[in-house]
Amino acid sequence: MRRTLLTLFLLALAVAAFAQNKPYITKVYDFMPAPGQFTNELPMVDEPITKDSVLTLVEGYICGYTKPDGTDVAVDQRQISLGAFGGYVVFGFDHPVVNVTGEYDLQIFGNAMQTNQRPLLGGSSESGIVMVSRDVNGNGVPDDPWYELAGSEHNHPKTQKHFTVTYYKPDESQFGPLKMGQYHDQYVRWTSNSVDSIQEGYLRKNFWHQQSYWPMWAEGDTLTFEGTKLRGNAQNFSATADDWHLYFFDWGYVDNRPDEGYGYKTNAANLAAEELNKGFKIEWAVDDNGNPVNLKKIDFVKVYSAMLQDCGWLGETSTEVAGAVDLHPEAVPEPEVVPGDVNGDGFVTSADVTALYNWLLSDDNSALVNGDQDGDGNITAGDVTMVYNILLGS
Repeated sequence: MRRTLLTLFLLALAVAAFAQNKPYITKVYDFMPAPGQFTNELPMVDEPITKDSVLTLVEGYICGYTKPDGTDVAVDQRQISLGAFGGYVVFGFDHPVVNVTGEYDLQIFGNAMQTNQRPLLGGSSESGIVMVSRDVNGNGVPDDPWYELAGSEHNHPKTQKHFTVTYYKPDESQFGPLKMGQYHDQYVRWTSNSVDSIQEGYLRKNFWHQQSYWPMWAEGDTLTFEGTKLRGNAQNFSATADDWHLYFFDWGYVDNRPDEGYGYKTNAANLAAEELNKGFKIEWAVDDNGNPVNLKKIDFVKVYSAMLQDCGWLGETSTEVAGAVDLHPEAVPEPEVVPGDVNGDGFVTSADVTALYNWLLSDDNSALVNGDQDGDGNITAGDVTMVYNILLGS
């Protein structure tokens, strides 16, 4: 009876609240771009600044807002740059984003565009990978497991999983002003665990962007990022000049194909609707081993630059983010039991730990209501640990 009343109560709360859900980003939890030509420009930072102040600044760029007349403005045409490989932003909404089976759940906007010379092949495509997370421990911060939304390149032979790159802070006094057409070729040094022949190199500084490329609020002299690296998509079509073209990937990445919707101006004059970025599905989520993960909803979103390449006068490839929307904010998630309440009695006790142990030993899940505590689609010893930690209050 208690279980039925709890379910009905949670469902009533969800139904009462869903109409007030805003479709746009309402909170930025973290932002750390890698070095790049737009770092400290998008957003504009021209002096030392605290991390909290930067997050407030970023919120002003990519969070939506409601006008006095009640109209929701989801995307405001401004954007932030994530720099070279690994740079990231973490954000969320005022509600969980529900996984609606078979439908696109999120749209995340960038500034990808097509070229007039080769419009159907691409133009400027600076792909970023999306990761999602549930607030499993219920503390309201993104410190829970992350899952990648696997796009079209996830299983490509040239996609490198667990790619790690370290950038080294340059001595700005060694790099003076540049004249038109000049570069500092050995500006930000980087090293990596790349499986191809290039494991180290430099990010160049160019004439058009002469500010420091090192994020001004970053502590220490190195920045290290880890993630999935996509293959290079850039080609120079000229032997005597820089005529760079960045090909579109098929689907599943931010700033990869032109976007459209929610008042956002697309950079695609000739592309058919099916060739635009349609959005992202939570059902694409995979764990660290590439196994599908069944997430009924997510609370946090992370986007990071997934490429490490230089394109002449265009500079390094860097993902831009201009906002995001929940494509069905009215969706009501299925009611969930109390975290740690494995047997569904409304309480978290040693009986829940015992139920998990018995299931693992006997492979009988008939007594489990919420055995999959971490939402990875499996019941393992990790779920036992989570319930045990809840009991201890950790």
